[in-house]
Amino acid sequence: MSFHLGHYLKANASWLGAGVLLTFLSCFGQTFFISIFSGEIRATFGLSHGAWGGIYSLGTTASAIIMIWAGGLTDIFRVRVLGPAVLAGLAVAALAMALNRWLILLPLVIFLLRLFGQGMSTHLALVAMARWFTTTRGKALSIASVGFAVGEALLPVIFVAAMVFLDWRLLWIISAGICVAGIPILLRLLRQERTPQSLASEYSAAGMQGRHWTRTDALLNPLFWFMAPALLGPSAFITAFFFHQVHLAEVKGWQHIELVALFPVYTGVSLISMFVAGWALDKWGTARMMPFYQVPIAIGFMLAAASTSIGGAVAALVFLGLTVGANSTLPSAFWAEFYGTRHIGAIKAMATAVMVLGSAIGPGLTGVLIDQGVPLDTQFLWIGVFFLLVCLLTWIGISRAARTL
Repeated sequence: MSFHLGHYLKANASWLGAGVLLTFLSCFGQTFFISIFSGEIRATFGLSHGAWGGIYSLGTTASAIIMIWAGGLTDIFRVRVLGPAVLAGLAVAALAMALNRWLILLPLVIFLLRLFGQGMSTHLALVAMARWFTTTRGKALSIASVGFAVGEALLPVIFVAAMVFLDWRLLWIISAGICVAGIPILLRLLRQERTPQSLASEYSAAGMQGRHWTRTDALLNPLFWFMAPALLGPSAFITAFFFHQVHLAEVKGWQHIELVALFPVYTGVSLISMFVAGWALDKWGTARMMPFYQVPIAIGFMLAAASTSIGGAVAALVFLGLTVGANSTLPSAFWAEFYGTRHIGAIKAMATAVMVLGSAIGPGLTGVLIDQGVPLDTQFLWIGVFFLLVCLLTWIGISRAARTL
């Protein structure tokens, strides 16, 4: 087994490495990273939890709208061409966060961070894996997502600790430098691109009814809308969980660094879950797994609502990590399996837009509810119920559509 994995990694190192790099650098536009600076941003601009959540939601929603168009570029341009442009945009966004002094420009800064980070960097990496690998799609998606897991485990601890010694704006300049440094590495890894986009049709795999579905076809198909809550939910409420991490620590009576120190546990569980899900989908396909993989996140939020100790927080993070890890691989493989790969960039762009929209709704909604006096514990309980309903909807949609595969 290890021999085969080692051979697989060696044979595909450049392309898998490009995926890992893109997902790692996407972290600088992810909520778990931006929210590290929530306290400093709110203090600098004089914002309440609701106002900061509203600004974040505004910028994120705008990025979701643009993603519908920008995500389709992956069907036109090679990763070697599009990737450096995306990383350059992310570096500019990080610099903008460091240099901005005007409240009116803060939504624009968030828009840029979310578009080039959470949106395009992640989308580009996962579309490339789904297109470049067919029989080992799950394994490739899992390996590429390691970059995100590493960033999630290391960056919060490093940057929260660094804020004791360095100004928060300087840390954003350092982040921009890291993004710029990634450009020549990406170009080196993709000296030979596995499947140039112009040849994508030769390597395409059909979906339901033996068809290559276009984005319009997918949007007119009921399955897409049955799946929409499953796309929106984890993005919305995991984002909200990390976005309000400072407030959560305060109301639970924990030190912020205590909570952040638990993130590697969450990441470790999500990493294991990600590889198990990748192996399982290569063996059984996504139809059997999609309806059930969000049950753990429902349990996780209910545990987060009930826990008063750090030990309870660990248990909650373990269950959240089980779903988040599977979420790194299953949805991307689902679109390729059910709708085909020829137009996967455009179709997944819509799915990514829904995901990004969810990450806009989550912080804004929960921030307003906090300002209205609804405690996070109550919110987390209802979020858990929401995910159980999502599982039911997904089961209904997939059980009807799977017959046409």
